[in-house]
Amino acid sequence: MRRAGHAEWTKLRTDAANGWLVLSLVALTVAVGAGVAMTSRCDVRGCGGDPTRLSLTGVMAGQVAVAVLAVLAAGNEYGTGMMRTTLTAVPRRLTVLFSKAAVLTAVTLAAATVSVLGSLLIGRLVEPGRGFTPEHGYAALSLTDGPTLRAAAGSVLYLALIGLLSLGLALAVRNSATAIGLVLALLFVLPVLAQVVADPDWQRHLRQFSPMTAGLAVQATVGADRLPVGPWQGLGVLTLWTVAALTAGGRLLRSRDA
Repeated sequence: MRRAGHAEWTKLRTDAANGWLVLSLVALTVAVGAGVAMTSRCDVRGCGGDPTRLSLTGVMAGQVAVAVLAVLAAGNEYGTGMMRTTLTAVPRRLTVLFSKAAVLTAVTLAAATVSVLGSLLIGRLVEPGRGFTPEHGYAALSLTDGPTLRAAAGSVLYLALIGLLSLGLALAVRNSATAIGLVLALLFVLPVLAQVVADPDWQRHLRQFSPMTAGLAVQATVGADRLPVGPWQGLGVLTLWTVAALTAGGRLLRSRDA
């Protein structure tokens, strides 16, 4: 397992595209979060804004870079034929899966932590000037605040789960373009459907079922009791999606030729 993990780490770090994707994750998350924080306003007490969630809006953009990074970790090997070499060197196919997942998770957690902390720091500096002040009922963003810490840690876990979900789909379909399309459709189509469906019950169920909408509920620090699914329960929904994708990818990896 250790040798397989070292091999996966070598493959990931020696591909320049992966480095750019990790930088894109950080840059997109921080830039979008900063843009939203700088353009949001709270002009009266009880305005209903959620400064923590606003600062972490960039996670929705950063997850695209995570998905592409994860898909390419497996899809590129199928595209170039390198997967045959990998499976010859490491015949235990689940070891290959676990090694890829472990390396991907470690890299994603590190980059996501930097992204989330950077986003919250910018929010702490910018949002008081946009009306999110103690006078309007908002303390400065701080990780010593329980809901803010939960939102930060949950956002990091969310990005790691998106990476594993994408890896599982890539192993299942064995084509990078198809896998990226499936991941993005899974993340963004269900929330759109929830917006256009007229029935309120179906809207709620779609939001509860959608991996992105449910997973990002963990960011809510204001009005969490009014969400279709609770913060940690929503992250649990995303975890179930991820387990299903990895299980499917692992089974197909074991049953098919490279």
